[in-house]
Parts: sequence; C-alpha cells; structure tokens
Amino acid sequence: MAISRGNMSKQIKKSPGKKSKRKFPKVAKTKSGVPKDYVKGAKNPKAREAEIKRTAKLYKEGNLTPAMMQRISKQRSKG
Repeated sequence: MAISRGNMSKQIKKSPGKKSKRKFPKVAKTKSGVPKDYVKGAKNPKAREAEIKRTAKLYKEGNLTPAMMQRISKQRSKG
C-alpha cells in the first residue's frame, strides 16, 4: 500500500500582495551624490549639479510648481 506524501511536504506560497523590491545597478556619482552621466558634457558641471540638487529638493518638499517645471525643462533642453 502506497502512502501519499502530498500533505506532508511544506509548500511555500507567496502572498499575492507582496512584491519584491526592484533592484537597480549602482552608478558612479559625483561628490555631492548626482550621477556623473547627468553632468557629463556640461559647460559648467558644478552649475548643472547645483540645479539638479535644487530641483530635487523643491520636488521632495512639494514646492515645485508646473510653471517651474516647464521653465526647468526648457532650460535643460536648450543646453
């Protein structure tokens, strides 16, 4: 007589609501933490870096208005 072992083994099930965190590759950054590719090729890398940091700070605080975003976008595409 054969014994069924189906119920004896533990089955690990993932809960449907949990997702694994996305992983991104590490990138080279400047001393202040801006990715080097963002400032590469700029005439004034320090100014570009400062503008990125300033914009990120405003965004995190929630003070970046649509008009400011348009102005920054136009300025970035110009260069």
